Amino acid sequence: MGGFLQFWAQSDGVGRTVALVLLAMSVSAWVLIFWKGWQLRRARLDLAQGMSAFWNAPSLDEGRTTVARIDREGVLAPLLQAATEAPAAQTLAAQGDRDSQLTRRLRDALHRIVQQLQYGQVLLASVGSTAPFVGLFGTVWGIYHALESISAAGNLTIDRVAGPVGEALVMTAAGLAVAIPAVLAYNVFGKRIGACEAELEGFAHDLREFLE
Repeated sequence: MGGFLQFWAQSDGVGRTVALVLLAMSVSAWVLIFWKGWQLRRARLDLAQGMSAFWNAPSLDEGRTTVARIDREGVLAPLLQAATEAPAAQTLAAQGDRDSQLTRRLRDALHRIVQQLQYGQVLLASVGSTAPFVGLFGTVWGIYHALESISAAGNLTIDRVAGPVGEALVMTAAGLAVAIPAVLAYNVFGKRIGACEAELEGFAHDLREFLE
């Protein structure tokens, strides 16, 4: 922490901007990690409880009503709505084979749900892939700025160089500290989203077979 404060005190506008960018990346990534972890946990619980409650319901209408109470993240309701609501008349969606219409509606609903679950993954991937390079740029700029200041002072020695260079390297460590949690969260969330998608595909398939 002391090294970073020393770097901040001795840095110029560019170096401080890089530090603020890393701070913004870190804050946004951690906010998204906590929010998305909470969201996916609820979605997985909703899937397990909702599917079981639906198939145990005595009728289709009661199954939809029960799912509506359980489905807090809206991962099952869109499939049930797509399966039971017919498209508007006098449209291309209402023409053709009934089974094909049902398949198309379920597929479109499934794609929307998966996109909803994937929200934020691009930000985590972007932070994880760019933060190390932002930190490296901050280090390079900090070293350049330190060497320029020392050269202007006319006293270029190893002792004078080692301190500023070491402080500038803090930016590289900061970039890695921002990137690593984002990458780990991206991989963990990707695995959970894939598991939810597989369960949703199975439910959509069973629902289609049931309605046919």
